[in-house]
Amino acid sequence: MAELGTLDRLVALIAARRIADADTSYTRQLLDSGPERCAKKFGEEAVEAVIAAIQAEPKALRAEAADVLYHLLVLLESRDIQFADVLAELDARMGTSGLAEKAARAKGVA
Repeated sequence: MAELGTLDRLVALIAARRIADADTSYTRQLLDSGPERCAKKFGEEAVEAVIAAIQAEPKALRAEAADVLYHLLVLLESRDIQFADVLAELDARMGTSGLAEKAARAKGVA
């Protein structure tokens, strides 16, 4: 079974692709196209995941979820946001009710 280590390896691979040959690296091409293109691609993949979920296609949803995670990590890399910082944000939210956290954001607290 895959675990967090898989995402850590993917994060490292994406970072390494910043200096890869753009002729052979899709990741490098995405990063070179800028954060806006990376965000657009992430959004496209998220929509595809939603469609797969609505159509109740488990295999398709698994594949689209993997695409969403990959493109999110590329987007984070394009904005120089560390995956560890995202995990720290999630960790800080652990133990807080989702409703309470959402309410705090609405008040500008979080």
